[in-house]
Formats: sequence, C-alpha cells, structure tokens
Amino acid sequence: MSERIIPDNLYSENAFWGKLKKYAVKLGKELMEKALWLYYVVQDPDVPMRVKTKIYSALGYLILPMDAIPDTIPVVGYSDDLGVLTVAVASVIMYITPDIKRKTQERLDMWFN
Repeated sequence: MSERIIPDNLYSENAFWGKLKKYAVKLGKELMEKALWLYYVVQDPDVPMRVKTKIYSALGYLILPMDAIPDTIPVVGYSDDLGVLTVAVASVIMYITPDIKRKTQERLDMWFN
C-alpha cells in the first residue's frame, strides 16, 4: 500500500489563494505579481498542457511548506520561491497578455494599497 507524502489539501487552488492572502505583504509585490501572472495564464484553456505543467510545478513549489530555503529565514526565505517563479515566467512570457497584467494589477492594488 502506498502512502501519500504530500496531503492533497496542501497542493490545491485553495492552498494557493490561502497562502497568497495570508502572506501577501511578507511575500512581497514582485513575488506576488509573478505568482498571479502564472495563475491567470494557467486559467486560459488555449494554453498548451506542457506550459500549464511548468506553471503548476512553480506554483506548487510556492505553496508547499517544504523548500530548498525555509520560508522562515528572514530576508532570504522566499528567494528560492522567487527564483522558481521567475524561471517559470520567463518560459511562459508569451502567454502573459495585457488582460492578465490588468487582473494581476487589480489584485495587487487590493492587497498592497
């Protein structure tokens, strides 16, 4: 019998939004912007599955509690998350539309203003 290492509730849309809402200011605007871009890109039904797989991997890394650099370390704790998201954004940049940037900015304005 196999045992799940990561519970399903840690790797879900609810976990994603929960972490973003709870840690928005701590994560910082730059990391939040990249996470939201990726989130909105993955919602587009025209985006190929291979692209979505990259995005899911990056967003999964963000929401899972296990990191290469623990998030609890001041200043550098989220640097690995930012690096993973930056690489993901660079590989899917052509799918980040003006509409996605607008939605992202609206959400950032809600959380940071």
